Amino acid sequence: MKLQFKVQQFQADAVDAVADVFAGQPLNEGLTYAIDPGKLSATQATLDVAADPKAGLRNAEIALTPSQVLEGIQAVQKTQNLTSSTVLVQSKAAKAPNTPNLTIEMETGTGKTYVYIKTMMELHKRYGWSKFIVVVPSVAIREGVKQTFDVTADHFQEAYGTKPRSFIYDSRQLHELEGFSSDAGVQVMIINIQAFNSTGKDNRRIYEVLDDFQSRRPIDVISANRPIVIIDEPQRFGLEFNERTGSPSKASTSLESLSNFKPLMVLRYSATHKPHHEYNKIHRLDALDAYNQKLVKKIAVRGITVKGLAGSTAYLYLDGIEIKAGAKPEARIELQVQTKGSGIKLLPKRVSQRSNLHDLSGGLEAYKPDGKPLVVNNIDALRDVIELSNGDVLSVGQVTEDVTEESKRRIQIREVIRAHLDKERSLYSQGIKTLSLFFIDEVAKYRDYEREDTLGEYARIFEEEYDSLVADEAERLQLNGDDTAYAKFLESIPVRKTHQGYFSIDKKTKHDIDGDIKKSGEEKGLSTDVSAYDLILKNKERLLSFEEPVRFLFSHSALREGWDNPNVFVMGMLKKSDNTVSRRQEIGRGLRLSVNQDGVRQDHPDTVHEINQLTVVTDESYIDFVTGLQKEIKESLSARPHKASVKHFTGLTYEGADGAKSVVEEALANALYKFLIKADYLNDDDTVSDAYKEAKEAGTLAVPTSEVLKPVIDFLWPLVDDLYLNIGAMVIPAPRLKAIPFNKANFDKKEFQELWGRINHKAVYQVDFDSNELIAKCVAALDSQLKVTQMQYVVQVGTQKDTLDVDDLSAGSGFTVTSTSTQLETKTASSQVKYDLIGEITEKTQLTRRTASQILQRVQPGTFAKFKQNPEHFITECARLINEQKATVIVEHLTYDTLEDTYGTAIFTDNQTKQDFAKAGNKLQRHVYDYVVTDSTIERSFVTELDTSEEVVVYAKLPRGFFIPTPVGTYNPDWAIAFKEGSVKHVYFVAETKGSLSSLQLKGVEEAKIKCARKFFESLSGEDVTYDVVTDYSDLMQLVKG
Repeated sequence: MKLQFKVQQFQADAVDAVADVFAGQPLNEGLTYAIDPGKLSATQATLDVAADPKAGLRNAEIALTPSQVLEGIQAVQKTQNLTSSTVLVQSKAAKAPNTPNLTIEMETGTGKTYVYIKTMMELHKRYGWSKFIVVVPSVAIREGVKQTFDVTADHFQEAYGTKPRSFIYDSRQLHELEGFSSDAGVQVMIINIQAFNSTGKDNRRIYEVLDDFQSRRPIDVISANRPIVIIDEPQRFGLEFNERTGSPSKASTSLESLSNFKPLMVLRYSATHKPHHEYNKIHRLDALDAYNQKLVKKIAVRGITVKGLAGSTAYLYLDGIEIKAGAKPEARIELQVQTKGSGIKLLPKRVSQRSNLHDLSGGLEAYKPDGKPLVVNNIDALRDVIELSNGDVLSVGQVTEDVTEESKRRIQIREVIRAHLDKERSLYSQGIKTLSLFFIDEVAKYRDYEREDTLGEYARIFEEEYDSLVADEAERLQLNGDDTAYAKFLESIPVRKTHQGYFSIDKKTKHDIDGDIKKSGEEKGLSTDVSAYDLILKNKERLLSFEEPVRFLFSHSALREGWDNPNVFVMGMLKKSDNTVSRRQEIGRGLRLSVNQDGVRQDHPDTVHEINQLTVVTDESYIDFVTGLQKEIKESLSARPHKASVKHFTGLTYEGADGAKSVVEEALANALYKFLIKADYLNDDDTVSDAYKEAKEAGTLAVPTSEVLKPVIDFLWPLVDDLYLNIGAMVIPAPRLKAIPFNKANFDKKEFQELWGRINHKAVYQVDFDSNELIAKCVAALDSQLKVTQMQYVVQVGTQKDTLDVDDLSAGSGFTVTSTSTQLETKTASSQVKYDLIGEITEKTQLTRRTASQILQRVQPGTFAKFKQNPEHFITECARLINEQKATVIVEHLTYDTLEDTYGTAIFTDNQTKQDFAKAGNKLQRHVYDYVVTDSTIERSFVTELDTSEEVVVYAKLPRGFFIPTPVGTYNPDWAIAFKEGSVKHVYFVAETKGSLSSLQLKGVEEAKIKCARKFFESLSGEDVTYDVVTDYSDLMQLVKG
């Protein structure tokens, strides 16, 4: 199995952010220079080794002036609503004046390494720059970076016609530097900071005149290339500004040492930049952005909460609650039991209402507080609790105070295995391998070489719990008679082969060992052993295949950075909580979106967070772990604006109804700010209030009266949303999943079978349209809708205050602005650049050059003249409008042909995953399942009214397996409803529920899918099925009653 890479817009945006800064830089394939040949040693001279100088190829200098580079930075920042830079911020990492220092913020798991490799390729393609140095803070990250270069090589070869040549700097293999200097194409040296910033003998060689390097200093050979330096995780390289005030301070040795490379520019990539160390930030994809755009897994946490029982020291753990068709809920508990001959043991038991725990324990007095036996009074499956006769309420995942360390670890291991099996069953049929990862503190806990089987304590507990849980799962699968393929998969893997340890290896004994671990500094607690990373990185792709039986990985906590695996879905922290270790760093090993057996990323917007959820099982309580994790996330967002003001909104850009970008002028910003205050949408400190969040969720946002604001308010809400740091939604309690009972009686009803038989056709679509029609529509759209923002600049005149104090200087308010004027730029900064206009349009629209040419030839002269105002914006807006017309034409000319093949009824029963019962509501009477999980209050209200309606006979939330193919992706309708004949005009109805039907909220891909669905159901001639979008039950009844 091989990982597949594709062009993703969010990554392309990060690449363009860097490349666009230098628009106007001429393409230069590099400047030739003579590499210093050095001096031959006596041995080399005797052997008659030639000392002729080789031709080197170094990066061309930046041809743009500092002010042009700053303008490029500001233009990029404007497109992303980032704070505009006023100067080129300088760093001790580069001594040359006006060296660009650019910051790119990218959340863990979004492909940061891939992005900077692609940035190298793009800078080489556009400007010819080819020499790059990637500097990393640790051995772990170095090994991970090199692996990414290796696995992406073919992808970049296909995309750019060439691939980067990369190598890890090794002071004992200096011949690599000759190729780095002389070879054409993208050359990349990967080096960890310790290789040139510590006092070890090998590490100092880079600065020494070496006999075995022709009496040259390696650093001189490297710096002669004027490389572009990329710093991976720059926050680990120390400081050069005060973190509180931002004033310059003594730079760290690590940063200053980078200047020895004489970098052409410095690019900094990280998810977390230190305060006041963002330099010129040109791109932001932080934790909140990544979550909201569904680019990383959703995080679910399962903690262990210790709870005391009133008047009792009894051990009791509530493992879970199960529901079955036609039966009352049962609870799985663990308690102490007096056994015959073996003493007191912890044993699992299933209990129901009125179960006597004193009897189940074999008469242990601990389960008879105050002389009264503990009895289970009630089992509540919706709240996931049991109520005991002494008044105590125990929630799933809670354990009583009398719990040992071993018991907690056993519970954790069991919870990891259970979460793994729940996830695996749902993903197996989709071709997605499920992996789970345990972090442990000591190798001896997993490997005990004193034992014949070499199993440590955790490995033995794992095998015991795994065998028990798999036996339960197999019994359930057999009982339900479904998912035989998954049952066979489980049966085929012996327990001993399904878990594996990844640790350092002792070179003599070949035994797993703890390995060398850094004792201090930024890398404290991290492994420095290359062999440990070598194994876990080499196995990355193999572990993703079903042919590899290993599904559970045990790794030392020291290996918590530099590697990840996209299919890690469950993590268990079998180690003592340590406040010095970042929770974000640990869970980062499993944040990346998963891939299937073909190596294809599972990122479909409709299912991405349904598939990609990372469950973390910790020995802390849920509250403690989440509080700590959210604090870390919030700290990483400290530089993100979170307060509203006129100043903040002024100058931001928003996307209007036609998709064109517009700038918020001061008058509009003032109107927006006043409206937010009036509507009580801001707190006293100008942060977004709960009233705004609640109104937005309920779809009841206020409507402004201001004539300036009213026409555009719907397009400005995203600017308000950006101020709301909704961290709580990113981390949720891990749901206690349950299999929802199937209501066969409702499913077998004649009315539902009639409805299902009418809509279960599979279909194919075809699109047949005339190119001339598309050209005509595009020309009309460009002539009427093309808006190009003319380049402008603001001139501000200010005078220094009469008196100054330290606070004025610290706040940067020593000057007062006396006048401001806006000037239009008649000659753009990039007007010297030659554009392949047809080629750019063709690439962005996937039309032929001929069609793109005909469109541009037919537009009005005034429309085409807008190209001169701002070429980049002209190209972007042309492509957007053309793509909109293309989508419209495709949908207009779409036709469906139904096939003989149909969806079987098995999609309602086979491969149905366990679901979050907390969202299930009350038991239903008319649905094909006893409960239905809903995602919103709108859906829940809709279900309640459907289930109590006298007109409804039976209904179903259609399973994910039922979908309609469309040109913009598959579409899964929400509901299939069969009404009582004679009570309504349309007996068979398929409904899509939406909270609002405004065109602003049903736009783009979603609107196109709904149009396609209308055509599909229209194609079911003679089937008498009605399809429509409804907001609520009353809306539905108006439609069905005609």
